[in-house]
Amino acid sequence: MSTPKEEAIRANPSVQRVAAALAGSGARIVVTEEPAHSAAAAAQVLGCDVAQIAKSIIFRSRESDRVVLVVTSGANRVNEKRVVEEIGEKIGKADADFVKQRTGFSIGGVSPLGHLSEPITLLDETLMQFAEVYPAAGHPNTMFGIAPAELAQLARAKVCTVA
Repeated sequence: MSTPKEEAIRANPSVQRVAAALAGSGARIVVTEEPAHSAAAAAQVLGCDVAQIAKSIIFRSRESDRVVLVVTSGANRVNEKRVVEEIGEKIGKADADFVKQRTGFSIGGVSPLGHLSEPITLLDETLMQFAEVYPAAGHPNTMFGIAPAELAQLARAKVCTVA
């Protein structure tokens, strides 16, 4: 039985977009009692290794002004030079307004799925070593478990070295 708080989170439009993107995949959105504002906090809540947390980092392409989504392991840092090499375009930091307006997500709940407009998506190859990884699902209190190959397919991501 769900709590009113859990029902409210599941009704959130951002979470609904992720749920729609996951339809038919078998992945299930988990609503947590406390928000997980970092990969370490998410790993603690789920009881998994921090490296299994698939964090979504948003950049802004400088020439085309597109959203660049980098999905990387919670244990890694993004190497921006590698991202530039992969997409062939310089990138810059994305502020909270850009992230919200272009993706539909607030920082802390950015999912690799369910964006308002399709981003350029890169997925860190180190995630492929796990049977299951755990990205955010549109809200700081939501995550889902999924095989990294399936995540790459659903997100239309290029699997490459980004750390």
